[in-house]
Amino acid sequence: MSITDENPTARGRTDVEPALSIQDLHMSYIVRGEPRAVLRGVSFDVRPGEAYGLVGESGCGKSTTAYSALRYLPSNGRITNGRILAGGQDLTAMGTSELQEFRARNASMVYQDPVQAVNPVLKIGRQVAECFQLLGNVSKKESYEKAEQALVRVQIAAPKSVMDRYPHQLSGGMLQRVVIAMALASDPQLLVLDEPTTGLDATVEAEVLDLVRHLRDEIGAAVLLIAHNLGVIRTMCDRVGVMYAGRMVEEGTVDEVFDQPSHPYTKGLLNSIPRRGLQKTDRELFSIPGTAPQIGTALNTCVYIDRCPIVTDTCHSDVPPIVDRGDTHWTRCHFPDRISEVPDPAKTDVVHNVIDTQVIGVDGVSKTFRQRGGDVPALVSIDLGFGVGETLGLVGESGSGKSTLAKTMLGVHEPDEGGAITLRGRPMATKATGRNEESIRSIQMVFQNPDSALNRAWTVRRILTRAVTKLTGVSGDEANKKAEDIAEAMQLTKRHLDMRPRQLSGGLKQRVAIARAFAGDPDVVVCDEPTSALDVSVQAAILNLLAELQRDVKTSYLFISHDIGVVRYLSDRIAVMYVGRIVELASTDQMFDGPVHPYTEALLSAVPNVDGEAADRIPLDGDIPSPANPPPGCVFHTRCHRFVPGLCDVSEPDLRDFGGGHMIKCHLEAEQLLQIRPKTVDA
Repeated sequence: MSITDENPTARGRTDVEPALSIQDLHMSYIVRGEPRAVLRGVSFDVRPGEAYGLVGESGCGKSTTAYSALRYLPSNGRITNGRILAGGQDLTAMGTSELQEFRARNASMVYQDPVQAVNPVLKIGRQVAECFQLLGNVSKKESYEKAEQALVRVQIAAPKSVMDRYPHQLSGGMLQRVVIAMALASDPQLLVLDEPTTGLDATVEAEVLDLVRHLRDEIGAAVLLIAHNLGVIRTMCDRVGVMYAGRMVEEGTVDEVFDQPSHPYTKGLLNSIPRRGLQKTDRELFSIPGTAPQIGTALNTCVYIDRCPIVTDTCHSDVPPIVDRGDTHWTRCHFPDRISEVPDPAKTDVVHNVIDTQVIGVDGVSKTFRQRGGDVPALVSIDLGFGVGETLGLVGESGSGKSTLAKTMLGVHEPDEGGAITLRGRPMATKATGRNEESIRSIQMVFQNPDSALNRAWTVRRILTRAVTKLTGVSGDEANKKAEDIAEAMQLTKRHLDMRPRQLSGGLKQRVAIARAFAGDPDVVVCDEPTSALDVSVQAAILNLLAELQRDVKTSYLFISHDIGVVRYLSDRIAVMYVGRIVELASTDQMFDGPVHPYTEALLSAVPNVDGEAADRIPLDGDIPSPANPPPGCVFHTRCHRFVPGLCDVSEPDLRDFGGGHMIKCHLEAEQLLQIRPKTVDA
């Protein structure tokens, strides 16, 4: 059944006027005097008290839609058709002063990076108070009182102390709460959230989402949420719209869209993420072939035809109709009944073997930073080993010591006396400057942000040949040939070799970074959040590539990530860090089958579930303690939901073997960890 209404969401409207109504919105950027289409007839409504999610790859128009909703457009942005209504007001017809008044009183936006949203040289109290001063009719004293109340409202402990701090003195989660407090100063009717939890720990992410959910219910605001993380959308939103190349291709409730996708693109996105405990030994992840069209590309029929696995001649000649799939569910596709033909990734028949021989060892390593205000023990007696071809996942909140451990292994930080880092049983120099060529070659790193890790002025060929020469000693034609071979293994073409990083997509740049790390055939590659900033389809391609390289050349990985699902997919074993200590070390299966350390239990409960499976989240009260002043006894006891007074706060537990090499640093026994019911909140 086709729907002819140009605004298909009108079917699901109630008698309540939408807080936001986007109606057939077309928007272009003017580039060298020519309009380049970005949005192509976008339509959707968000009602008061409703959370609406927008998903899709980078460049599909999600953020442009959000910025258009509040008329936050760059100088070369032009709305060429359509209307934006907010509470019945037409924003497209408003002048500058009317827009400023509307934004001050009726709508607010929370950005992806809270650091960029605040002034680094002004104290928190002044910045929050200014939000109330801009609303008028309050004295300076009253504005500061309201600022303190606003921080209490977003569940910030000791608000007076926080008001007297500068932004750099707050954690990422705390700073995001401050930004949300500022956004809610006017009790807005519309709250736009653009990737508000990207880069946050799973526990902090869950707390921020709980906060937004609670405040939405409290003030009845409409929420427009943009996120790469489909689990966040599933847990937070009532309805979701799927965007591709500036056009809405599917919309419905989160249950309808995620459980019964009716567009090939939607199914491709869902197949790209590791769901239901999927691991690398089960099957590869699906990566949507090709890339999204560039802005301004003429797309006269279906926008997805170049990447669609069920495309026919009809798709090339006719505009796809809007097809009803349920009461509130619709898709823009010629063949929604053929979605089952979209191929699922095949099960892998490759056996992944880990050789027990230890290639890199971290034995009793501690790292203390000497500072004027006192010593800060960032790592405390770390013992880890890497088997040949093994992936060790490393998880924990920011500040737990993950990156410090990685940099200590690489020789960037020199460990304290008494610990050792070994290569095949032989000690390596503790600093990179003192290591021989074999030691340097043996451990390489892939960073989170390839833009910061690659020389933008060099071609890919020069980046790789230099790495080959530095790590292997070969040069000239031989180095060039090896660089070409490495690039081919990373699925980079010779055309890519003669391009510069700025000319590549995020996924291609990360492939170059991985190629550089593998230039010297390393024994261990440290991967520090290598996929956190990537779309799920590109992330799938990178994870598949890492798994394939590991099978072929038996490289070991230290894989650091906030995304527990990604860690579960790629890792053979997982280590959990807290305040510079390993509190749990287990195989991936052991970690997810239990029992687990109370901190691990809280981490796992905070993971947003894209499959909609009900779960109770275990809240962690308070912030992670400072390594400079750790609590007595067990360092986790101040936040632990299984705290035993007189035991946990008196003596520090040993890291004990709970069977099969499953190590847990806890006073409680396995039976107690399984039986005690912790306090929970609804996920």
